[in-house]
Amino acid sequence: MSNLAIDKSRTALVVIDLQTGIVGRQTAPHAADLVVSNAAALAAAFRQNGMPVFLLRVTPSPDGKDALRPVADIASPTQMPPPGWADIVAEMGPQPGDFVITKHQWGAFYGTELDLACRRRGISTIVLCGISTNIGVESTARCAYEYGYQQIFAEDAMTAMSTEEHLMTISKIFPRIGRVRKTAEILAGL
Repeated sequence: MSNLAIDKSRTALVVIDLQTGIVGRQTAPHAADLVVSNAAALAAAFRQNGMPVFLLRVTPSPDGKDALRPVADIASPTQMPPPGWADIVAEMGPQPGDFVITKHQWGAFYGTELDLACRRRGISTIVLCGISTNIGVESTARCAYEYGYQQIFAEDAMTAMSTEEHLMTISKIFPRIGRVRKTAEILAGL
């Protein structure tokens, strides 16, 4: 892949669902601890360069009324998560200056302040990472594409519940809407 020229004044890191209840799941092809480690390295570099870090977490509202309940072949769980489920993992912070945004569905833009917060800071490029590649990260990426953001995907700072799901998104979807790179390549671009 080509070298990245990252405009530090117009780029933010968007981290999807690196929270206690999700990081604890079995993931593939990358283990969750590797994803967290790579995402933490990205966050540290962004912070060091004075670049915004957005930490997204997903959880239902206390009354559960905002949960989506589509008629679907595979039903989503309807139980309330245990206490602490939505806590951002300690390795990610949050650090002073980070933005912690709670979402109530897969994507990070719909129903949140993410787009407004990025636009008010002049952000035109986002670096995406997190769990799960084909759900929260992909939903966010598709919306970011529609909003006109440039995107860089940290392939080894994201993972899915299966290798097949991860590779489908990484090889078929993300190359059409942005640039897929390893964490080391993104760090070198900073």
